[in-house]
Amino acid sequence: MRAFFTHEKGVGRGKMTGLDEVDSQLLTEVQKDAMLTAQELGDRLNLSPSQAGRRRQRLEADGYITGYSAKLDPDRLGLSVQAFVQVQMASHAPEMARSFASLIAKQTEVISAWAMTGEADYLLRVWCADLAGLHHLTHKVLLPHAAVGRVQSQIVMDQFKQDAALPT
Repeated sequence: MRAFFTHEKGVGRGKMTGLDEVDSQLLTEVQKDAMLTAQELGDRLNLSPSQAGRRRQRLEADGYITGYSAKLDPDRLGLSVQAFVQVQMASHAPEMARSFASLIAKQTEVISAWAMTGEADYLLRVWCADLAGLHHLTHKVLLPHAAVGRVQSQIVMDQFKQDAALPT
C-alpha cells in the first residue's frame, strides 16, 4: 500500500498516514466498539465481512491497532477520587529516574504517566478509592522517594468529556 498525504479534517494537515478513507473509518469504528464482528464491521464500512476482517488484521499487523481493552466503571469498582498528580524531581540522575519509573509502574492507582516539559517533570493520572488513598499515594509512596522534590495534586471534580478515540 502506498502512503498518501491528506488534508481531511481530523487526520492532520500534511500528515503521512498510509491509510485510506476505509482504513480511517475502520479505526474509528473499532475505537467505538472493539467487539465488532467482521459482519458488523463490514456492514458499517460497506464491505464484505471477509474484506473488513482482512483490513482489521492488516491494521493490527501494521501496528495501527495495538490492542483491545474494556472500559470499566470506576464507581462500581469503588474508585471515587480521580486526580492528576504533578511530580517535580529533586534529582535528575539517570538511576533515580529509572528508580522512580519502576516505583510508578508498581502503583496500580497510577493509570497513566507522562514525562513533561515545564514546571513538573512528570504528570500522573490516578484513581483512588477515597481521599485517604490519594493521601497515602502522595505522602507515603511518592514523597519518600529519594528523587522526588515536590508533589502537587489536583482532584478532578467532574469529567465533562470522557476519554475520546484518537482522531483518524
